[in-house]
Amino acid sequence: MAPALSHSSLCVLFITPEVHPLNKTGGLGDVSAALPVALRELKVDVRLLIPGYPQVLSGLKHKRKIAEFTAQAPFPSSTLLSARLPSGGSASVPVFVLDCPTLYQREGGSYTDAAGHDWPDNALRFGLLSKIGAILASDASPLSWHPHIAHCNDWQSGLVPAYLHFYQGKKAASLMTIHNLAFQGVFPADTVVQLGLPAASFNINGAEYYGGMSFLKAGLYYSDHIATVSPSYAREIQTAPLGFGMQGLLATRREDISGIANGIDTLEWDPATDPALVRNYTASTLAAKAANKQALQQLFGLVVDPGIPLFGLISRLTHQKGCDLLLQVAAQLTEMPAQLAVLGSGEAVLQQQLLAMAKSHSGKIAVRIGFDERLSHLIEAGADSFLMPSRFEPCGLNQMYSQRYGTPPLVHATGGLIDTVVDCTSATLADGSASGFLFLDMTPAGLLGAIRRVTLAYNNKSVWRRLKKNGMAKDFSWRSSAAGYRKIYLSLLS
Repeated sequence: MAPALSHSSLCVLFITPEVHPLNKTGGLGDVSAALPVALRELKVDVRLLIPGYPQVLSGLKHKRKIAEFTAQAPFPSSTLLSARLPSGGSASVPVFVLDCPTLYQREGGSYTDAAGHDWPDNALRFGLLSKIGAILASDASPLSWHPHIAHCNDWQSGLVPAYLHFYQGKKAASLMTIHNLAFQGVFPADTVVQLGLPAASFNINGAEYYGGMSFLKAGLYYSDHIATVSPSYAREIQTAPLGFGMQGLLATRREDISGIANGIDTLEWDPATDPALVRNYTASTLAAKAANKQALQQLFGLVVDPGIPLFGLISRLTHQKGCDLLLQVAAQLTEMPAQLAVLGSGEAVLQQQLLAMAKSHSGKIAVRIGFDERLSHLIEAGADSFLMPSRFEPCGLNQMYSQRYGTPPLVHATGGLIDTVVDCTSATLADGSASGFLFLDMTPAGLLGAIRRVTLAYNNKSVWRRLKKNGMAKDFSWRSSAAGYRKIYLSLLS
């Protein structure tokens, strides 16, 4: 049972494996940075719990030790540090850092080693994060601050609801947010007992998943409520194929699932003030956007021509993101004529194929392998249209950045892309809602047809200007998303 809600703030422990700018591998890092700030503006006392990776410890100032946890098999001893995130202004978020050098102080990434292989003890690493999260969300906590809600994010904190379920004392209610159901934290069956969960939890009605043990399934089964990052994705995951084997469980819990579209950081992503741009601009000074296109063409070695539509893509280079489809139509794209600027990293084969495509279409296609935050801002501003041909997309952020920057996105009609982009038709142009382009058929022909629609619209100056202005007028801030989560929190306590 969660602590009673008094006249004081609603208290939430937000458990996450990553947060921008300390560590980030994808959209979860952005969400973990921005949503808590928006919640605090709604008077929710939200505090983060994150692992003490090297970059986290080096990126936080004024850390102080507030608790110690002795070793308890299989977990090594650990220390809890307190600090504040280096962003958020006056709403800067308090953060608890789980300092356990044995598990987190390593060269490499948050989840993988320098070679890109999963750490072999990831079950232990994130089992500890979940265990400490559950302790802090119960009356076993050594802290005087007690949360009403344990808000868990993705598989890495999926065991928090399970530990809380089997705890007999007072405890917080639990909310499990799915940012991407494809990542499920699956480990051998004996991991259940090794991590201190009852053997009975290894059950189809529990953590068992096709003979293994899944952190995410445990979170989905034992949590009090489930959230996803867009309304459409909440529906899609209740059936195959996007349920990834968990559609049965999710369908039985449909009444406990809410879809809340992510927002974006509108201070960081603002073309009027963005320091990464060559020239800043607003919806009333759109002519200045052209300077960013010219700079992008020069930087990527593309032919500098303001009349050729330039498509941008910033992505993990994977099958999920539809990069294989893009490869199949890239040559035809250049013949329209159009240009393509790609920034990203991912599957080695796709990287090599994209680099080869760029080499054979020099001046028309350019590819940068890696991630560059500053360059990603310039691509959003300098491109004419942004490509997101994802096979599935729980929410997506770049399509919202693009609209805010007056860069109409071209997206596959799936998940959060459906919820945030309005397809350009005669009807939506007439009512002022058109903001991009959607395609249904996930084939090279489907994508190529959509690209042709974009180039036709681009060549109609009045249509293109309306599209840009419509997108820039949208409110993609975190305000409504935070209000939606606060409503869920209160419902769990009612």
